[in-house]
Amino acid sequence: MDFGFTPADDSFRAEARAWLAGHAPYDRGRRAWEGVLGAAGWVGIGWGEGGYGNRTATLTQQVAWAEEYARSGAPPRSGHIGENLLAPTLLAHGTAGQKARFLPPIAAGAELWCQGYSEPGAGSDLAALRTRAERSADGRSYRVTGQKIWTSLAHEADWCFVLARTDPESRRHHGLTFLLLPMDQPGRIDVRPIRQLTGTSDFNEVFFDGAHARAEHVVGAEGDGWRVAMSLLGFERGVSTLAQQIGFAQELARVVRAAVENGTADDPVVRDRLVRLWAELRTMRWNALRTLGGSGGPGAPSVAKLLWAGWHQRLGEVAVQVRGAAAGVGPADWSPAAPYRLDDAQHLFLFSRADTIYGGSDQVQRTIIAERVLGLPRQSKG
Repeated sequence: MDFGFTPADDSFRAEARAWLAGHAPYDRGRRAWEGVLGAAGWVGIGWGEGGYGNRTATLTQQVAWAEEYARSGAPPRSGHIGENLLAPTLLAHGTAGQKARFLPPIAAGAELWCQGYSEPGAGSDLAALRTRAERSADGRSYRVTGQKIWTSLAHEADWCFVLARTDPESRRHHGLTFLLLPMDQPGRIDVRPIRQLTGTSDFNEVFFDGAHARAEHVVGAEGDGWRVAMSLLGFERGVSTLAQQIGFAQELARVVRAAVENGTADDPVVRDRLVRLWAELRTMRWNALRTLGGSGGPGAPSVAKLLWAGWHQRLGEVAVQVRGAAAGVGPADWSPAAPYRLDDAQHLFLFSRADTIYGGSDQVQRTIIAERVLGLPRQSKG
């Protein structure tokens, strides 16, 4: 595929930019913002024909929308897990009933989702998960018991897609099932925010104590969860990667401005690091476009994750290097009423420490490349 933008794509981009200019920033809450996006037809534009989403858009138009959104100053999305992860998975593996039930509310911004994958002891090694799901005697439902961790937006979500072990005798990726379950189950689901280095709580622990999931909400078949889960992960690093790079470019621009303003840009070492970061970011963009065009190969998502995670950490390091000693103290308007506040450089440095871990650690990405691309012997997992 020749990945380039056509005049029709430019027109679509202009429409998106104009709409965002009239609606963002938005200060009435992230959940309400999802409804605004849905009502205007901007959710589910990549789902294709079928009547489940809103307007349709080509791949290049999806890229244009994602990039304009990142530039606009619009709120962070609360619905992206449902829209970009679950929805494509249901379109590929779901039943007609599941599509009819779950896709329209996602497209309307009316139902939010979270992902129940990682567990203590089974984060990067997902196949080691221990959360179990027991089918009821009448076969109509499952009781889910276990713990998930690093669950983004679980405190806001209406539903969770959960990978659980339905065969207690199974090992590793065998005997797993992909379940959809409602989060509003008092006494059966407990969500506990995790306080991060940055002082924020974007992630959560989720405890399931006999939470109910209906049998008709199994995606794929019982025991086929690993295949469905891996399919979902394949959707995780698509168009959104290019929007992420717009955010990276904005962060880099702030660091460059700070370096110019305080004179550290005159230091040849700092200048060299900034130029390298700029060149690497451009390379990542072209690599992402090449991958979307179908030229990336089976290891492309892992290569992309390795590239951006290390790059973002190096940017955080340069950000505090540019700040110098000031990076070690609080902001000038610090007060006891708000004792834990970070400026942009401090937040970037601390948050980016996790980049090489979440979403698949660097070690896991290298293993995938070694085994699936280079053909090296598989690592024994016991």
